Amino acid sequence: MQRLYIKFYLTIVAVLIVFVGTAALLWRLAEEDARTPQYLDVAAELTGALLPDSDAAPADDQKAIDALHRKLRFDLALYRPDGTILATAGRPPPRFDVRKARPGWRRSREGPSFTLQLPDGRWLVARQVRERPSLTFWITAFLAIVALAIAVGVYPVIRGLGRRIERLKAGVEQLGTGDLGARVKVEGRDEIAALAESFNRSAERIEGLVEAHRLLLANCSHELRTPLARIGVAASLLGEQADPKTRESLKRDIAELDQLIDQILLTSRLEAVSGLDRREPIDLLALAAEEAAHYDIEADGTPVTVEGDRLLLRRLVRNLLENARRYAGDGPIEVSVTLAAGRAVLEVRDRGPGVPPDERERIFEPFYRLAAARESGHGSGLGLALVREIARRHGGDAVCLAAEGSGSRFCVDLPAA
Repeated sequence: MQRLYIKFYLTIVAVLIVFVGTAALLWRLAEEDARTPQYLDVAAELTGALLPDSDAAPADDQKAIDALHRKLRFDLALYRPDGTILATAGRPPPRFDVRKARPGWRRSREGPSFTLQLPDGRWLVARQVRERPSLTFWITAFLAIVALAIAVGVYPVIRGLGRRIERLKAGVEQLGTGDLGARVKVEGRDEIAALAESFNRSAERIEGLVEAHRLLLANCSHELRTPLARIGVAASLLGEQADPKTRESLKRDIAELDQLIDQILLTSRLEAVSGLDRREPIDLLALAAEEAAHYDIEADGTPVTVEGDRLLLRRLVRNLLENARRYAGDGPIEVSVTLAAGRAVLEVRDRGPGVPPDERERIFEPFYRLAAARESGHGSGLGLALVREIARRHGGDAVCLAAEGSGSRFCVDLPAA
C-alpha cells in the first residue's frame, strides 16, 4: 500500500464510492420527504370516495375492495375503526393493530405497504403484490455502473503515471549509487517529463564536473611524481655532506608524499570504476600475515577464503597496520582473522589512546584526521577512507570499535567464499 499509484487510484475509488452513496442517500431522503402527511390525507379522501359508506353491507365493501385490487394490483384489507376486518383482496392481510396504526409507508419482510385512515375512521392497508425495485435502486445502480466504468478507465492512466514516477525514482537511486551515466527516459510533455529533463541535465552536469575533477586529480598526482623523484635523487646525492637528521627527515617526508600520491591515485581509480577489476580466491589470513611480517607482527586466527582483488585487499590490510603503527605508540599490535556467520572478520587492534566515540565514524571520511594527527602533521586522512571503500567494494564494511582497556579495534567483515 506504499506505492504512489495505488494511493492515487484508491483515492479516486473512495471519492466515487462516497459520491454514489451520498447521491443514493439524498435521493432516498427526497423520496421519503415526498410522502408527506398532506398527500396521505388526499389519498385517504379519494379512497374514501371510492368505497361504500361505513354502514354499507359487507358484500358491498368486498365488491369495492375487489375492484380496487384489480385496478391497483395491491393486496388490500379494509378494517373498522376498532380494528375488525371488513374485506380483503389478494394475499392474507398483514397483522394489524389499530392501537399502533399510523398513516404512512412501512417496509416489512412481506413487502412495502402503506396505511390510510379514511375520513369515516376506517383503515385501509395496501401492500404491493410484487415488489419492484424502487427508483432509488435504479438510480443507485446506474451511478454505481458509471463509477465502476470511471474506476476501470482511470486505472491505466494512474498506473502509467506511477510507472513514470517509478522509472524516475530508479534513475535517481542509480545516480545515488555512483552510476553517473544514469539517465531516465523523457515521456510526454507534462510536469513529470519536465522533471525527467531536469534530472538528465543535472546528471550530465554532475558527470562532467566529477570527470573533470578526476582528470585533474590524476594528472596532478602523476605530474607530482617527476619532481618528487628528482628530490629523492638529490637527497641521495647529498651523501655525507648533509646532516644525518636532516637527511632522514627528508627521506621520511619524500616517502610520506609518495604514499599520499599513491593513495590519491588509488582513490581516483576506485571512483572511476563501479566494480572490481578482477576476482580471485584469497586466503585472508595468509595475506594479513604477509603484510604483518613487514611490521614484525604475527597474525593469528582461522584461514578464511574470500573472493576479491588481491592488490586492493593487500592495500586494505597495509593501511590498517600503518594506522595502528602510527597511533599505537609503544604498545603491541594484534592482527587476527576469524570466521563468524559466513563472514570473514579481519581485526587489527592497537593499545594507543583510542578514538573518541563521536569520531569513530568520521575517521572513515576522506581527509578527516583526529586532533593529534593534525597537530603532529602525520597522515593524510585517506588511509581509513580507502579501507572502508575497498571493504564495501568487496561486499563488506569497516568499523572502529573501542578496545578493552585502551586503544581501538578496527574490524573489517567480508563475505567468505
